[in-house]
Amino acid sequence: MRTAAILLAAGESRRLGRPKQLLRYRGKPLLRTLATEACASRCEGVGVVVRGGDPAIDACLEGLPVHVLANPAWAEGMASSIRAGVTWADREAYDGVVLLVSDQFALTASHIDDLAGACRPGTAIVASRYGGGLGVPALFLRAMFPALLALKGAGGAKAVIRASRRAVAVDWPEGALDVDTPEDAARLPPE
Repeated sequence: MRTAAILLAAGESRRLGRPKQLLRYRGKPLLRTLATEACASRCEGVGVVVRGGDPAIDACLEGLPVHVLANPAWAEGMASSIRAGVTWADREAYDGVVLLVSDQFALTASHIDDLAGACRPGTAIVASRYGGGLGVPALFLRAMFPALLALKGAGGAKAVIRASRRAVAVDWPEGALDVDTPEDAARLPPE
């Protein structure tokens, strides 16, 4: 099974007041740290969805083996970034995608691999379990691409996960750790 990781990084970071992708984590911009983890996973390709035209964001990805996917419709919300990433993965004939977001700083390549490893025949979705529910990072097989491509607005992939009765769960309590506000950013360990 050929799988692509899609890192959604086109968000506006409204609540934070500055681009969360550029926050320092492990001595690097958060976006670079997360993209590096995605590249270290078993995924055959990594796409990073960005707004496009931001030199600071582009510099975060310089030298990494990723496909930068500009999303001109980023202002619509997360659904447009999911569509941009899944459209790329579909065009490149991937069998599945692992959707990642740019603020879950505890992400590791091993967790991405755990999602892929939990996929069994008949599975359509493998999602991370944290905070009392299922969410991203999550693996979606090709059968779920139409549902992801049908998403609209600010909503993300949780709607597709909830609608499926076939989602397999992989425990990942670290998924509840993310960066949305200045208070969250202040707690982000820089190294």
